Amino acid sequence: DPAYPARLKEIYDMPPVLYVRGQLTAADEWCVAVVGTRRPTPYGRQAAEELSYALAQNGICLVSGLARGIDSIAHRAALDAGGRTMAVLACGLDIVYPPEHARLALEIAERGALMSDYPLGTQPRGDYFPRRNRIMSGLSLGVLVVEGDVTSGAMITARLALEQDREVFAVPGSIFSVQSRGANSLVKEGAKLVQRVEDVLEELNLTMVPQQVEMKETIPATDTEAALLRHITREPVHIDEVCRNSGLPIATVSSVLAMLELKGLVRQMGPMSYVRAREAQASYGGS
Repeated sequence: DPAYPARLKEIYDMPPVLYVRGQLTAADEWCVAVVGTRRPTPYGRQAAEELSYALAQNGICLVSGLARGIDSIAHRAALDAGGRTMAVLACGLDIVYPPEHARLALEIAERGALMSDYPLGTQPRGDYFPRRNRIMSGLSLGVLVVEGDVTSGAMITARLALEQDREVFAVPGSIFSVQSRGANSLVKEGAKLVQRVEDVLEELNLTMVPQQVEMKETIPATDTEAALLRHITREPVHIDEVCRNSGLPIATVSSVLAMLELKGLVRQMGPMSYVRAREAQASYGGS
């Protein structure tokens, strides 16, 4: 499936099926997971808010788990910044956990995506949370830990990130705070210490993400995408006609058109008919 996140395919235990509510976009290539305790201190709350807001302002998609505490703070900050965020759930997409985050989940689905590898109707269980963490880190270029004890779920996500060859970042905290033990131990072990958003952007070479997103969303990624786009005009074209003109099988055409639609390069107009989006017309012309 061309819509399956490419970075997630890199991990050894990638979920064979991924349920998504919302939309995946080209911007999701540049993700950073923000994780931490469910009981942040005022310092941790402020750090998570400011760093998440700044990352989103720089075009980074924020990934977290919709949990209480740092997770929900990161999601909210990304939305407030007008950015994208994705929440990975430890239950089916028809269930919101915790229930008080129902409104937040709706906003994430409208302006980002909810994800799960569990089918609809699956209730959350304690052992599902560590497993979903592999998806959070797998989707991301790096994981930023903001507070958490050494046995916390955030530390599990950091360990998974290292196994997946992702970067690990940590916000240092007081040596007297239980909630800072995890992040401080990560710094001691070699995680990148974060004091400002530039520490993450520069380490991951993400200083030009908004420009890269704009280019990626308007440029076909493969020769097949470019070839199919030449057969889509400003007038609705049925998929059967695209198959005849391109000489490609319908399975290939369907999957590539789905990816072009995700990128915003084509739009579906009625059953099985497609037109070029305005941005694609401007970049590639059209009849």
